[in-house]
Amino acid sequence: MNKKALLIIDMQNGSFTAKTPRYDTEGVVSRINALARRFRHLQDPVIFIQHDGSGTNEFIPGTKTWALLDSLETYTSDLCINKYANDVFYNSNLKPTLDTLGVDTLYITGCATDFCVAATIQSAITKNYNLTIVADGHTTGERPNLNAKQVIDHYNWVWKNMIPTKGQVTVKDFKGIMQSL
Repeated sequence: MNKKALLIIDMQNGSFTAKTPRYDTEGVVSRINALARRFRHLQDPVIFIQHDGSGTNEFIPGTKTWALLDSLETYTSDLCINKYANDVFYNSNLKPTLDTLGVDTLYITGCATDFCVAATIQSAITKNYNLTIVADGHTTGERPNLNAKQVIDHYNWVWKNMIPTKGQVTVKDFKGIMQSL
């Protein structure tokens, strides 16, 4: 099949505050925007994932914290899916949407590398998707024992060494991906 989609996870205002600075936000957003333009040009789905934290009274749909970053380019043809846990697939419409679209290959970007991005990648592997993780297309913040760049590098290494199920897992930087699309 090899129908692909771009997932953009949790690039929301509430994740990018003065209290929660993220590594290379401007660069990550720029790369995501360029990838999204390419996917739209190829008529492949661009899917924005937004955390809905109504249950914990944060990231409530319609609020400023829930909204996507103003610097992200969005189009009416893009899809938006709410998520309710770190794993985007948990209790969301993502899998049925991907099934309806015939998507079997996911390009993964977003925030936060070590939480929602990682949980979604591990879940997608067990669902037999082919994955391409954009090595410089996800971000996170400083952690108690590692700086953000170390977290990102560590997870890119982990994903390069994961044992896939029926799909494939590739970790590739933005320039390499753009050359291959």
